[in-house]
Amino acid sequence: MSTTTELLKGAAELFPDEVVTSAHVRHLELPYGAGRFALITLDNGFDHTKPTTFGPGSLANLNAAIDQVEKEAADGEIVGVGLTGKPFIFAVGADLKGVELLKRHEDALAIGKGGHEVFKRLSGLAVPTFAYYNGAAMGGGVEAGLHCSYRTVSKALPAFSLPEVFLGLVPGWGGCALLPNLIGAEKAVSVIIENSLNQNKQLKGKQVFDLGIADALFEGADFLEQSLLWTARVLKGDVTVERPEIDRGDAWDQAVAKGRFIADGKVHGAAPAAYRALDIIAAAKSGDLQAGFDAEDEALADLIMGGELRAGIYSFNLVQKRAKRPAGAPDKNLARPVTKVGVVGAGLMASQLALLFLRRLEVPVVLTDIDQARIDKGVGYVHTEIDKLLGKGRINQDKANRLKALVTGVLDKAEGFADADFIIEAVFEEIGVKQQVFAEVEAVAPAHAILATNTSSLSVTEMASKLKHPERVVGFHFFNPVAILPLLEIVRAEKTDDASLATAFGVAKKLKKTAVLTKDAPAFVVNRILTRFMGEIQNVIDEGTPVETAEKAIEPLGLPMSPLVLLELVGPAIGLHVSETLNRAFPDRFTVSPNLKAVVEAGKRGFYVYDSGKPELDPEVAALLKQGDTVLTEQQVRDRVLDAVAQEIGLMLDEGVVAEAQDIDLCLITGAGWPFHLGGITPYLDREGISERVTGKKFLAPGIASVPA
Repeated sequence: MSTTTELLKGAAELFPDEVVTSAHVRHLELPYGAGRFALITLDNGFDHTKPTTFGPGSLANLNAAIDQVEKEAADGEIVGVGLTGKPFIFAVGADLKGVELLKRHEDALAIGKGGHEVFKRLSGLAVPTFAYYNGAAMGGGVEAGLHCSYRTVSKALPAFSLPEVFLGLVPGWGGCALLPNLIGAEKAVSVIIENSLNQNKQLKGKQVFDLGIADALFEGADFLEQSLLWTARVLKGDVTVERPEIDRGDAWDQAVAKGRFIADGKVHGAAPAAYRALDIIAAAKSGDLQAGFDAEDEALADLIMGGELRAGIYSFNLVQKRAKRPAGAPDKNLARPVTKVGVVGAGLMASQLALLFLRRLEVPVVLTDIDQARIDKGVGYVHTEIDKLLGKGRINQDKANRLKALVTGVLDKAEGFADADFIIEAVFEEIGVKQQVFAEVEAVAPAHAILATNTSSLSVTEMASKLKHPERVVGFHFFNPVAILPLLEIVRAEKTDDASLATAFGVAKKLKKTAVLTKDAPAFVVNRILTRFMGEIQNVIDEGTPVETAEKAIEPLGLPMSPLVLLELVGPAIGLHVSETLNRAFPDRFTVSPNLKAVVEAGKRGFYVYDSGKPELDPEVAALLKQGDTVLTEQQVRDRVLDAVAQEIGLMLDEGVVAEAQDIDLCLITGAGWPFHLGGITPYLDREGISERVTGKKFLAPGIASVPA
């Protein structure tokens, strides 16, 4: 029995629930008299939507297939070997379900070595090897192809990436060592670091070819046939693949330095994966691939046993699984059809909502406002955005015309809403204004229509309290920018009935949003946590800590932006309004910053100016600030802020604002862009001991976002 076989057999016991991928070998005669060829196809079942992954069992099957073709190659029975996947999917990498179960460093090291030992055999065969990227290829799937002599890619390929750094790993089966030696360090850093940290950006087929990862690009319809024709021509010598010489001078070092700059800007040193990957890329400059593979093994094992990877997998599972089955959602069969949507308001937020409903539901959408000029501006915004989509080739002229025809605006709510099934308001955040709007809408809307509010912090129950039918009112809180942030907080008020709630969830699904059910509590989930978080930052500034110190204190979390930059994005006036709302509800924990109030009253849009190209405290804002004489260190600020967040999350869970801590994390990831390596926030609070210090217990059970006990 070979060392590789023994290694994989031992590792297989650690992956009890692996969906094993088979590796079928079939033989065919290549055209042009090129000779007999062996094609290995990766497949894990007839469900073509189910991704093909690599666990120990899958690697063992590929290893056995290579055993077969290795002998044939050595005996001169075949002229080459190809590797491809089932329809639409090549392979999407390691079996993360098994990885998160690993308890020992040596087990994690075995997984790294097992993948390397199998994939290296593809480059060690006595005949040329070819990878045919016919569909989605990620992580280990990409790396399997990198070990081959040549690669082709389909124009229809929808997703290609090395996402490991995004999750808290490194490309550990050859990616860090092989890719820079194939396409150069600069392009490799872009794929491995920049794309991964940019919310796991995916490449399309043509981009893979343009980067030089693939040697040929073919249409999706007959991709395999064309790839085999091309293979025959390569083997006959009719096609010569020429690759540019790799610059192993200063350009390589500059690329790695750029990668470190990107990583610093994204995670601020808070997550180790990007830096471990860059260390391996830097060392790969020598061209010593085996040294690179060994370094990948060690990095992979260290990171698998680290908290960031567990949190990353936890985050991935939240977004990919929990988001699709919202906790507490009522029976979907209770949902009513929505054939027309009404939007009260025609400002920027209302116009964004109108555009979203229009694009996703493709039903008539009508806007109303207090005057025709506002309405015309709102409809004009939607038309302009549709024209942009047309200009980018994302829709054709017929669809653009159809969408434009579906959006209208009227002054008279009776005219616009008499046959609407779903009506959402996006007007000024004042309870009296919203109550009046709902009263006007209820008077003209059909009895079955859902009345939704996009409020960010006000009580939905109070908003509905004066209506004849408060049971059809739901909170439907989007996050700005509406087209980008996936989260939709669906708020159940005291009298909301199941049919209305089910309809709201049905609409959310059609809008392609991540819906989370929340209790009707002040500011719901994201705004409550962010307001407590930012409130403590403002408090320490008010008390005397310099703005720069308060901001830098949070950098080790690796958040997408600093607290005051986030405040600028939200808008100081909105931030002040939410803090005032929460101060009324919880005056013992939520304060209203006098300095923030002064900034808003002065009409400032934020604390910073950007004249130098980077954020600097606005001198006019600095003149407004009135501070005490209590100056905290960065560590003291960080402890105070995180203690406050942990306390608030504990109280929210006690109040039943959401079903579980997992929903809070899902909200922060999809609504506030908090990073995967934090797991939202509760895994980080657990890992750092903050949860127990503040609440007396961890938020998550052992083994959830952590190494199993």
